[in-house]
Amino acid sequence: MNKTVNINLAGTFFHIDDDAFAKLTRYLDAIRRSFSDPQGQDEIIRDIEARIAELFSEKIEDDSQVITLKELDEVITVMGQPEDYIIDEEIFEDTPDSKKRRTRSSSSYKQLFRDIDNKFIAGVSSGLSHYLNIDALWIRLIWIVLVLIGWGTPILIYILLWVLVPAAESTSDKLKMEREPINISNIEKKFKEGYENVADKVKDVDIDKYKQKAKSGITGFFTTLGSIFLVIFKIFVKFIGILLIIISLSTLIGLIVGLFTAGTIGFWGNEVVMDHISVVDITNAPLWLISLLTLFVVGIPFFVLFIVGLKMLITNLKSIGNPAKISLLAIWIFSIIGLGILAIRQATDHAYDGDYTSEIELPVRSGDTLRLAMNVNRQYEYSVRRGIGFEIKYNANDEKVIYSNNIRLIIRSTEDSVAKLYIEKKAKGKTFLDAKDNAEAIEYNYSIENNTLLLDGYFINSFENKYHDQKMEIIVYLPVGTILFADNNTYSYHRNYYRYGDILNNGYEEHYLLIQEDKTHCLDCPINKENENWEIEDWEDEVNKLIDNIDENTSIIIIDKNKLDTIITEIKDTIQIKIGN
Repeated sequence: MNKTVNINLAGTFFHIDDDAFAKLTRYLDAIRRSFSDPQGQDEIIRDIEARIAELFSEKIEDDSQVITLKELDEVITVMGQPEDYIIDEEIFEDTPDSKKRRTRSSSSYKQLFRDIDNKFIAGVSSGLSHYLNIDALWIRLIWIVLVLIGWGTPILIYILLWVLVPAAESTSDKLKMEREPINISNIEKKFKEGYENVADKVKDVDIDKYKQKAKSGITGFFTTLGSIFLVIFKIFVKFIGILLIIISLSTLIGLIVGLFTAGTIGFWGNEVVMDHISVVDITNAPLWLISLLTLFVVGIPFFVLFIVGLKMLITNLKSIGNPAKISLLAIWIFSIIGLGILAIRQATDHAYDGDYTSEIELPVRSGDTLRLAMNVNRQYEYSVRRGIGFEIKYNANDEKVIYSNNIRLIIRSTEDSVAKLYIEKKAKGKTFLDAKDNAEAIEYNYSIENNTLLLDGYFINSFENKYHDQKMEIIVYLPVGTILFADNNTYSYHRNYYRYGDILNNGYEEHYLLIQEDKTHCLDCPINKENENWEIEDWEDEVNKLIDNIDENTSIIIIDKNKLDTIITEIKDTIQIKIGN
């Protein structure tokens, strides 16, 4: 059993076992001894420790993980051994250019930073020059040209890069910016380069005094301006983080509560809800499984947003770890696939439309009067009215049935001598034949007696057949010259668009309507209906046509002329209208 030691490396705490700690201590001591020049040793060691801490952070997955010899050896491999380098002035002055180019090209680092050591405003151009391997002068000239031809838009891009791109402050950042390997040799080299630059500037202070003074003034102004933009941007990021946390957390809570309630309906029992779900769900998948898949598909993205919001508020928030990320991604993908399969099965069951039509000849001829009404079955409902959708009801044998009143009534004229009734049942299915079978399975009834046509205002279907968007159209073809009297309860069933060719307009119920070619003529409507522009002669012509057709076997109905209008003074007190043989 190895002891563990808590160490503070570059401001970050790590748990490291005793053997690894001893080796790390020897490694850092060896680095100190390898320096040929003691100048700046402490600063170089701090940079090396910061790089080691960065590599350790990449390798651990949670705060409790212990650094072992395995992780330490991997870090040392990246950093290099002290004896592998000749750390003296010659590596900065006499190294061949070809060797330097090989070192740079072999680097795997490529990250955009702002070069604040060679900045004029914020170091964006210098950073881009390192990233693109182009001289900074050309980058600055390109910015000037873009500003001139872009009406100031490039300025906004520059400000965004200023705010979003980090500055290369540490030695590691500078090496990444210049695409150099971050190891012991390069850290010392970069430090000494910076030290020599400072020394040269001190020597040349008299020569560059005025130039640097002017440049520092401009730089100071833009640095202050950048700090202001940075503060505003940070506040904005915090605000967005709070919004993401509120939205994602409330959504997650709503999902968990709602889907848990839905998923457990089958356990605590709600027959009405379960019946409605089972009658439309052809997949027969357990409700708890559908709820769980939905929770994963919708909830995982919102959980990610919640983590993003926390990271916006808490800068040093630890990652949930790669295993957790991979697991969540795998669960999310499998949940999408599962829901997709169920959705495809559900959709394919309603892929085709089918219909089943019955044609019935009615004992109604031209000159006859047909009374039309919708029938209600008090076993299911006390009033009759058209609707959409379905309900679960019980029939006289206490069996579950699918009840619907999604019926469209259409009245049309015909030149045939007898009336006809077309009952068209419609449904969906996974194939055309399956859809046709579903339509044929609809149970519907009608009756006609004494020239009174009673149409059921509903239809039913077996519960086992499930709901396949069943609906019906009932078309009544009446010969020209027939008189139609529609009951008030037909009103909601024949509210049709013009394209259906329905000649029975809403509002003409409870009136005697003469069927004409593709239209009706109201015989007893007040003036404010279709006859508002009629003259007395028009009324006399229509009434005389009816009276001429009356014989001794014709029963008649007596209508008070006042129901037509008091303006008709030349017509008899009563009008005889034929209503049937």
